[in-house]
Amino acid sequence: MIKVAVYGKGGIGKSTTVSNVAVALAEKGMKVMQIGCDPKADSTILLRHGKKVPTVLELYNEKRQELKLTDMVQIGYGGVVCVEAGGPAPGLGCAGRGISTAHEKLKENGAYETYKPDIVFYDVLGDVVCGGFSMPMRNGYADKVFIITSGENMAIHAGANIAMAVENFRNRGYASLGGLILNRRNVPREEEKVQELAEDFHSSTIGYLSRSELVMAAEEQKKTLMECYPDSEMADEYRALSEAVLAICKN
Repeated sequence: MIKVAVYGKGGIGKSTTVSNVAVALAEKGMKVMQIGCDPKADSTILLRHGKKVPTVLELYNEKRQELKLTDMVQIGYGGVVCVEAGGPAPGLGCAGRGISTAHEKLKENGAYETYKPDIVFYDVLGDVVCGGFSMPMRNGYADKVFIITSGENMAIHAGANIAMAVENFRNRGYASLGGLILNRRNVPREEEKVQELAEDFHSSTIGYLSRSELVMAAEEQKKTLMECYPDSEMADEYRALSEAVLAICKN
């Protein structure tokens, strides 16, 4: 089972990218699980056609010992197994608690044996790399970390912080940096800036995504681009990215 954590600043297109890559891998016959690790709990919403998945943290607080696997897991488009970790009410507690609770409860209820995923994606908010949000890279959840960024300064800054956190944990045998994914915003010197960031951390840019109106058009329909426009050039970009991620994880 390949375990991947995808980080990036809020609004960078992280969940959209992960959901489309998940569908691209499902197309190839792979069993994919996507775990949203953001208190907003909307990572898998496009795979579920706009329907939210109840969060593990909410369900656990409500049901405790009666919590079942079927409560936590929903099946999305392409057979992608969808889970949302969730987080505490704003201002109360650490958002990382949702991530650790989700991981524990999925394990306890035999999720990985039941669904037998070939690959698991943790979709993680990367504006803050506090102890909670860094869990997927340090607790043996993920083997590889990928960072989604644009050439915008705030995205580059967030990307550098995430890469620094990965580097700090790498010496302890935790997840390593798989590479950067450029989600273009068409700002000046974009590729150059992202390349410089990658080089600073002895890494590389493993995928390039165009700024496409089709992505927005699909989101308006509450679907992934892979479902709405499978024959588009943009769909091929997601397929190429999914191949690149697989190749790095299998090395």
